[in-house]
Amino acid sequence: MDATVSEFIRRTVLKIPRDEIKVMLQKWGFLSEAQLQTLNFHQLKDNISQEVVQLCEENSAGIKQAAVLDIIYNHIYQDKRIWSVYQMKKTGEELECFDITDFKKKFKRRIRSALKNVTITFKEYEDNAIWIRVAWGTPYKKPNQYKPSYVVYHSQTPYVFISASVLKSNMPLLCQALIVASNYHDIREMELRSHCLNSLKDIVFKRYSQNFQTYTTKPLQGGNIEPENADIRIVQENRGEKERIYRLNQEAFGSGPQPKLEFAHYRLETMFKSDPKMDVLDKKEPFRCLVKFSSPHLLESLKSLAPAGMADAPLSPLLTCIPHKARNYFKIREKKGLFPENFVSP
Repeated sequence: MDATVSEFIRRTVLKIPRDEIKVMLQKWGFLSEAQLQTLNFHQLKDNISQEVVQLCEENSAGIKQAAVLDIIYNHIYQDKRIWSVYQMKKTGEELECFDITDFKKKFKRRIRSALKNVTITFKEYEDNAIWIRVAWGTPYKKPNQYKPSYVVYHSQTPYVFISASVLKSNMPLLCQALIVASNYHDIREMELRSHCLNSLKDIVFKRYSQNFQTYTTKPLQGGNIEPENADIRIVQENRGEKERIYRLNQEAFGSGPQPKLEFAHYRLETMFKSDPKMDVLDKKEPFRCLVKFSSPHLLESLKSLAPAGMADAPLSPLLTCIPHKARNYFKIREKKGLFPENFVSP
């Protein structure tokens, strides 16, 4: 086994928490159950990694087998990477039968026609997701296995989730390979990014609850302890206001948990309006500014503003429709008159 492969397997094993090494190696499936029984998982992780490498040498592991282990690790620890959403487009609306073998063949052929020093590995998962790992090299250097690009593609959908490597110059080639392999003709970044891959999927696949049109107000529980001498009219007014905020919040965000986004920013561009007679502005140039929001869980933070008394209800649609605008960003850019180009990136 090549020394580069040995070192890569060793480092991959070292990344795995001790309690999960055995389970992850079982999911890998490269080592037999008998070989796994010989491993002592209670010793130092460095010693475990060395023993795993020795077993892999017995099985003559190659870089593709090592890459599969890395895919399994990244599939479990998805939040260690930053994911971006890309949307592809076809000329027509016709549906085609998806052939995974044909997809892999076209994808590899397109990349290797431009770059020979590259390692491409695929792994399929139960939810129709195809995980693709691409380790990039150069015409004169072998692929760097420690800075790969990851692609998650759900077959027969126009959405692709990409965690790019440091080498951004490879993105055009990666995008070309995707549209060729999946029979699309265009691809655009939706400028929707997060560490939480599942939340991005919830947004583009509409798997979260938001903007329910019919809603029955529920009485608020707790927090309604009234002083003995409180004016009944003030008590009723406060209770009514809390119920109004609760109802508007539910209508705007829905009753379920929100997709986990960490930041959003708007690029605002607007013209000042003033009395023509006053002629305040000498030049008719738009006013531009950038507004940024960040939080460990942005949408849940926005949802809590009104109940906490930190903002009026209902919140501005610019904030409550972040997931919806992000999902439709591709369409917005094509139809310039639909929305002003305020929205840039949640």
